[in-house]
Amino acid sequence: MHRLARKVEGKLIGNDDFFSIDGFTGKFTFLNEAHTGDIVIRHWINDTGIQMAFDKNIACLITQTPKDGAVETAERLNFPLIITDKIELANAFALKHTIKKYSPTSTNIVITGTNGKSTTSHLIYHILNNAGYRVLTNTDSESEFNTLIDPMVSKLISDEVIENGKLDYLVIEVSEVQGWLGKLMKNHAALMSGAIKPKVGVITNIAMDHIGLVNSIEDVFDEIKAVPEAIGEGVAVLNHDDEMVMKLDAQNPFYTSMSALNQDNAVYFDGENIVYKDDSILSIDELPFKGNHFIQNILSAVGTCISLDIEIDKIVEGVKSYKALNRRFTKLNNEPLIYDDFAHNPDGIKVTISETLKLLSPNQKLHVACAIRGSRGIEINQLNVDALVESMNENIVLYLSSSQDVVNDLNKVEEEERDVFFNTLNQNSINYTHYDNLNDCLKDVYNNADKNDIILLIGAQGMDPAESLLKDII
Repeated sequence: MHRLARKVEGKLIGNDDFFSIDGFTGKFTFLNEAHTGDIVIRHWINDTGIQMAFDKNIACLITQTPKDGAVETAERLNFPLIITDKIELANAFALKHTIKKYSPTSTNIVITGTNGKSTTSHLIYHILNNAGYRVLTNTDSESEFNTLIDPMVSKLISDEVIENGKLDYLVIEVSEVQGWLGKLMKNHAALMSGAIKPKVGVITNIAMDHIGLVNSIEDVFDEIKAVPEAIGEGVAVLNHDDEMVMKLDAQNPFYTSMSALNQDNAVYFDGENIVYKDDSILSIDELPFKGNHFIQNILSAVGTCISLDIEIDKIVEGVKSYKALNRRFTKLNNEPLIYDDFAHNPDGIKVTISETLKLLSPNQKLHVACAIRGSRGIEINQLNVDALVESMNENIVLYLSSSQDVVNDLNKVEEEERDVFFNTLNQNSINYTHYDNLNDCLKDVYNNADKNDIILLIGAQGMDPAESLLKDII
């Protein structure tokens, strides 16, 4: 127990030994799912939680914020409670311990960066899985498991191995910037990458997001620059087209680019083909999607699998058979064409609108429905609306949604967040229609669009339920 407390830079309260008579099972998990001998990690705990942990006979509990009598209850019950100022240390330790215990022979891959992490991770997962390997990834369509600020990934790994046997590969998506309650978890990406010990690490790009936690592109760079060190002698798959990524110091780089690169440790797109060592391995007609930012994700996935020594024909087969994650430029309808994309930061907005505009024919309109990001602050919303302004042209009809009918309190659009959009669009003489409710917004967008037009749905949580709402509307 004292060793565990030291590892997470914590203070031990209560019993100085594991509470369970059989000691520690080796599993880290959540309080509501814990069993005898498990360790629970929670950002905060109160006296009721301590009592529940006591009743469940768990080994110990680690928290950052004890409140409402938690410490006193732990002392009264002689229950082991570790209090740390950095809960991320506990989750990194849990991840490292879980991999060592449950997946010691797996080859591990880390993916980080501002944009494209989920698509790249899921594509790597699909290629490896399609090639016959046993693979686990923490990437899901709603990006709920990629933050590593709780023991979810540790739990996913242990549960999977216990139920289905050993894994060949772990494909772990890591947020490039992470925080809790407005406070930056410094060096999060490097800390988690070091815990995973990857053979290959991917850095997709370095751009602005998570405003408030970081406030400049240099701040984002500072969070990512230690990742190559954590990758160590493993291969670092780097986006050659990103100026900030190219400033990173990697021991063993492998480059991807949307332009020709004259070197063996690279894969690139020449406008018609994906090329590796002067050989075309995939034509544009064989790609599952053809937008530039998606092709860059494909290049990262292909570069990763090449670095893992996966046979080229297996990589090609995996790419050709890939089906995109939900809300990654997903086509929801044909007449009119409706695309749904998880564009939730400035770069994502600009790239997605730009790619969609390329699909327009003369006399067609692009109807853009954008969900304002709720409870994320005025800074990120200012950058998002600036990206919209930069992307607008005479062929775009703009709709905004506060999505009050579908979001919870954690994603509610505040008045000042809404005003940032209104004021910026008004100052730039851009016409728009705002809706309090997403369902009303989607109804009007669909009814206003000609069958030959294109509808683009963008945004994070406020646009997530759009597909299910559209089924009823259409």
